[in-house]
Amino acid sequence: MKALFIGGTGTISTEISQLCIKRGWDLTLFNRGNSSSFVPEGAKVIRGDIHDEAAVRALLGHECYDVVADFIAYTPEDVARDIRLFSGRTAQYFFISSASAYQKPLSSPWITEGTPLHNPYWLYSSNKAACEKLLREAYDDAGFPITIIRPSHTYCERGVPLAFNGTKGSFQNLERIRQGKPVIVPGDGTTLWTLTHSRDFAVAFVGLMGNCYALGETFHITSDESLTWNQIYGCVGRALKKEVQMVHIASETLGLLWPDKRGSLVGDKSNTVIFDNSKIKRAVPEYCATIRFAEGVRGCIDYIYSHLDRQIPDPVFDAWCDKVIEAWGRAVETLPRY
Repeated sequence: MKALFIGGTGTISTEISQLCIKRGWDLTLFNRGNSSSFVPEGAKVIRGDIHDEAAVRALLGHECYDVVADFIAYTPEDVARDIRLFSGRTAQYFFISSASAYQKPLSSPWITEGTPLHNPYWLYSSNKAACEKLLREAYDDAGFPITIIRPSHTYCERGVPLAFNGTKGSFQNLERIRQGKPVIVPGDGTTLWTLTHSRDFAVAFVGLMGNCYALGETFHITSDESLTWNQIYGCVGRALKKEVQMVHIASETLGLLWPDKRGSLVGDKSNTVIFDNSKIKRAVPEYCATIRFAEGVRGCIDYIYSHLDRQIPDPVFDAWCDKVIEAWGRAVETLPRY
């Protein structure tokens, strides 16, 4: 069985690539070659820019694949290009959508694949929903063989999944915790959230590859563990052997202070979601998320603090947090008491 992954070395896709090789897939990764250290032994690599359609056609030649999965398609233009490139060239095309595209605000915290897609708060999410619509039309009108995957907050050992980080990732927040400095937690920290380790995610994803039950279907793939953000930060603190000083600030307020963060906070992380994973478990009976976050985050911490390239300081974010936390404290002190 032959597979082509566009990307294949990212947070979600690295474990999928590794599992494919272990299960005997003939795997080719198409990417720019910027993350060659995460290419599994045995996988072939084609280096190129997926956005250069003519060059992609030349690089792929007349090759056909049992599975094509695009891990870096974000817009309808990306998907339209893939439909042109891979129509008649693959038996199954995977699009990686997002669970953030589900209805916000939610009418119910219980999420199934039938929950409506409508997120007016975040362009990323609305683009993913538009991609799904285009692919559904291609399937209905021309039989383009789609399988749509909606991950929620999936993480790997290269980073710690927190509610609110700077532009350079989670390391600066980890350092704030290690140094005994307060960290910002959106809302009151009681929103339920679901975190899924990429190693678990890979089992479900690979189980859908070449799976006749997956054609024309949509699946979300998440853990069944739901934790509050306070519990999540508590797990991080225990992994660092430090008590976390949390400063709770409303997501809407943080969105006003940092507009680029509003979509991911108001349109995603501030909403309690509980996923019904019965559909993916029917299609892939072996799937069961086994890595609890308290265990997974310890692996993340160990990896980050043993790899210098993952220890990326973010002094701008650090200084911004200090200023916001100080100003927030002063503002609270000046508010009238009842």
